[in-house]
Amino acid sequence: MSRLGRAWQHLGEVLYNAVWTYVPSHNVRILALRTWGAKVGKDCSLLRGTTVLSIAHLTLGDAVSIGFRCVLDARGGITIGSNTVLASDTHLVTGRHDIHSPDFIAILEPIVVEEYVWLAIRTTVLAGVTIGRGAVVSACSLVKDDVLAMDVVAGVPAVSIGTRRSTLDYRPAFRPLFY
Repeated sequence: MSRLGRAWQHLGEVLYNAVWTYVPSHNVRILALRTWGAKVGKDCSLLRGTTVLSIAHLTLGDAVSIGFRCVLDARGGITIGSNTVLASDTHLVTGRHDIHSPDFIAILEPIVVEEYVWLAIRTTVLAGVTIGRGAVVSACSLVKDDVLAMDVVAGVPAVSIGTRRSTLDYRPAFRPLFY
């Protein structure tokens, strides 16, 4: 990417995280993300206060619902499948450091959240993780390993506590006015 392109991306990230994320309109926030390169499907909702790093590396399917004050660190790439819900204060962190490296080098790895997943409030998902279709991550859990499809996980670190029994025949539609 050219120097001008990097400056444009940085400007978009600063403006989004300082201004646009607080504008009380889903359409404005989603338009801002699309303007700076995010791929955002139809019928998505994005509540106020969500921080997005590296906007151009964010991909959201259709009908993705993201709560208040989430952190989407997309430097390594984040893909979120359709009909997925991220509750408030959820963090997806695609970067980590090599603690043995003499220069503390950053390591970036993608996060993939497949369709019909529910990440409950205050969930943290770490770099390199894939969360399978229809999985549920319980509140305040730390996901450091892949989660199987339809698995229900909880804890720090998150471990399997059961299997989801659902037809997965729903479409999240949480778009309250002025949120």
